[in-house]
Amino acid sequence: MKTIQVYDPPMCCSTGVCGPAVDPKLVRFAADVKWLGEQGVTVERYNLAQAPIAFAENEVVRAALTAKGEASLPLILVEGKVVFSGSYPPREGLAGLLGLSAESAVRFVPVGKEGNRVAKSSGCCGSSSADPATPGSRCCS
Repeated sequence: MKTIQVYDPPMCCSTGVCGPAVDPKLVRFAADVKWLGEQGVTVERYNLAQAPIAFAENEVVRAALTAKGEASLPLILVEGKVVFSGSYPPREGLAGLLGLSAESAVRFVPVGKEGNRVAKSSGCCGSSSADPATPGSRCCS
């Protein structure tokens, strides 16, 4: 199976899915990364704030940062080649690049009482709560 590498912009935690105002794009992409793992894809994910050496050691990533700076992030590589730059791709786009079935890429999104999409997360820092004000939450601390 293929390997995908994700070079994220600087975030407070490894996925960015923490804190009081979580970007829905990061929640979606975190779910997509989990789905890729379930499909047998190896995913390596690096956050510029937490793993700057990984950015410096990869020639392709260094070149992208030199050319466009942080605007090139997130940078998604498949087998060492840039396939997305500057935004997180949809699951269907990832599936196509990795030769995965389009049917397996369909995602179920539960809908809340008022028709709002509901995203559930266990928090990025090992707590069931991503709210730093909640006792027991270690998110971004």
